Amino acid sequence: MSASGERRTDRPFSEACEQNRQPILDVIGPAFEDVEAVLEIGSGTGQHAVFFAESMPHLRWQTADVPQNHPGIRLWIEDAGLPNLLPPISLEVTGVWPDETFDAVFSANTAHIMSLAEVGEMFRGVAGVLRPGGRFALYGPFNFGGEYTSRSNADFDRWLKARDPDSGIRDFEHLDALADSLGLHLIADHAMPANNRTLIWGSPAR
Repeated sequence: MSASGERRTDRPFSEACEQNRQPILDVIGPAFEDVEAVLEIGSGTGQHAVFFAESMPHLRWQTADVPQNHPGIRLWIEDAGLPNLLPPISLEVTGVWPDETFDAVFSANTAHIMSLAEVGEMFRGVAGVLRPGGRFALYGPFNFGGEYTSRSNADFDRWLKARDPDSGIRDFEHLDALADSLGLHLIADHAMPANNRTLIWGSPAR
């Protein structure tokens, strides 16, 4: 925001981020209470990163996304001036992952814009960077039992597939089985506004 309280127009902006950030914080806040280092996959505009890093000053929030989104993320980070919010690193789920580990990983609205193979790579990458006892929180729309949870989600899925046939709303059961195969167990499934969910998996403690 500018000194006058008006939103700067040179930064990318997502209205959805503004609307869902507090409900997401309400569920990841307790889950990340004892967390120090967090990796965000697909930081997008950077709005979530700023809000969560400001709201949870005890943790260190590492932004990450494909390079073309870095300039916008950096604008949000520079404006925020938060000591616990780190500049974005380049991350494509099918590429090279960070050579470090994290207490938690967060990602919002990413699984449905990836191909199913890319979703698998994301889960494998997450399992590789999570420390023992770590958490993986994934926010977005999901199907259950192969069924849409709302008409709006069905419409959204058709729109996604028309744009990219490899994308689409993912089945919870598939994701949970994938997580289980990698040693991640479901901790929580939170119903969220606008027919979304926040799913949280945990890695085993040693």
